[in-house]
Amino acid sequence: MSNNEYKANVRYAGDDYFIGTTPSGYPQLMDAKGDRHAAPTPLEMLLVSVAACTAFDVQSILEKKRQHVTQYNVEITGTRVEDHPRKFTKFHINHIVHGRNVSEKAVADAIELSDTKYCSVAATVRPTAEITTSYEIVEVPAAGVS
Repeated sequence: MSNNEYKANVRYAGDDYFIGTTPSGYPQLMDAKGDRHAAPTPLEMLLVSVAACTAFDVQSILEKKRQHVTQYNVEITGTRVEDHPRKFTKFHINHIVHGRNVSEKAVADAIELSDTKYCSVAATVRPTAEITTSYEIVEVPAAGVS
């Protein structure tokens, strides 16, 4: 297998549960009965994957830009069509950055770089789904300051 190929495995575990094993060997339980809420569905994992991919990028870029980030969260919403296969047509990603003197330009630039250059998951879904982004910067007071 070449460096550009990835291989994963999904096996049935009974009672509508599946175990997916990632190329790096980590198992992930999935539940085909979404209303049971016992494990994520593949669609939920896709939603989280889009958010996680950009989060990894943005956090790394902000660190390289020496931004003082104390907490970072990414919220994502996905919109699906009513008819089968009920695919996602839109994603909205909101980046919430807490820190001290975090530059708005640094955050905007980091999101732009992730969106246009680095996030492989977004690049994979973008041909069939619109992706929009927003961000919030929450100023955190320095320790000992009230």
